[in-house]
Amino acid sequence: MKRLTRRTLLAAAPAALAFAPIFAARSARAKGYGPGVTDSEIKIGNTGPYSGPLSTASPIPKSMAAYFKMINDQGGVNGRKINFISDDDAYSPPKTVEMTRKLVEQDQVFVIVGATGTPTNSAIWHYMNQKKVPQLFVGTGATKWDDPKGHPWTIGWQPNYQSEGRIYAAYILKNKPDGKVGVLYQDDDFGKDYLKGVSDGLGDKAASMIVAKASYESTDPTVDSQVVEMKAKGIDVFVNTAISKFAAQAIRKAAEIQWTPLHVLSGVGNSVGATLKPAGLDNCNGIVSDFYLKDPTDPRWITDAGFKWWVSFMDTYLPVADKSDNGNVIGPSLAATLVQVLKQCGDELTRENVMKQTASLHDLSLPMLLPGITINTSPTDFAPIKQVQMGRFDGERWQLFGPVLTGAVG
Repeated sequence: MKRLTRRTLLAAAPAALAFAPIFAARSARAKGYGPGVTDSEIKIGNTGPYSGPLSTASPIPKSMAAYFKMINDQGGVNGRKINFISDDDAYSPPKTVEMTRKLVEQDQVFVIVGATGTPTNSAIWHYMNQKKVPQLFVGTGATKWDDPKGHPWTIGWQPNYQSEGRIYAAYILKNKPDGKVGVLYQDDDFGKDYLKGVSDGLGDKAASMIVAKASYESTDPTVDSQVVEMKAKGIDVFVNTAISKFAAQAIRKAAEIQWTPLHVLSGVGNSVGATLKPAGLDNCNGIVSDFYLKDPTDPRWITDAGFKWWVSFMDTYLPVADKSDNGNVIGPSLAATLVQVLKQCGDELTRENVMKQTASLHDLSLPMLLPGITINTSPTDFAPIKQVQMGRFDGERWQLFGPVLTGAVG
């Protein structure tokens, strides 16, 4: 019999280490875990716009990563650390498809969570459902994500754009019932959802009130010409549903040409850091929008327990990040929703159980959700957040007003 020496053991060690992942995967399969899950790890995937026209939203995946690091530092979820793999898709649907296939087929992630953008998520929607890989809490409010029967592996998170559009319409009918409305929207499902919501909300008056429907492409350099044309048409109610880059451009151009309509800015573009500061805070005075999360620039939250937690989280895990950027509020809130789902899964970490638990969230409260707004889902309800509150910018910060609202769709 050959004697085992220290040299032989050292020589065998690399080979043993090489087989360790294989043994772990076999053990996980034997225990019935889904892909990407072992006794010590849960592999989570994400695509985000770290570059491209929506790069202002990159704080969302960055702050998600920071939140998962915090969870890992606290011991993980049910003893498992989260391995968060987030790839840049540049807000380009073909790139999203490429990165998602890599995450699912090569990295073998358990789920994909918080991928940002309507056109990008649309590009992988059918693929994810064909593969039966959970596409959780997508970073877009398109109404179509609430389709548990047709697409049971995909679920939204934020208030949907059509319901927001209906709420804007109700505000317009109350405050400017004879207004001439112009809608700036992105020429895809994202923008058309907002447009439909406004139109449906105005009801029989839509045909006479909506005077201009101005679209743009995400690859356009500016929306200046659309803004100039709206002023020329006598528009006195401007519904600005653009992403931050173009929303800021529209605000700046309106100020430059001294156009002062009732300006309704969508929830997508109301971040102080990503939109209003680039547009110039003085140019934003009087703009109204809707909110479901606490505005990090609003001093009313200084003594709020949830806000204090968020500030502590930011100071510890994202110390140089911009606290005025709403993306740094969205990211940890999205991540916290997933962590709750994983906790509810316990040791039954299968993709099927993830979807079951995702559809079983009841009155989930998060630190940065506005008071009175909670997350609720069911097997027939894949729209977790359904409520908002209106706010008006006073030149320095958003001032909330009125009750918590729900814009019913359907």
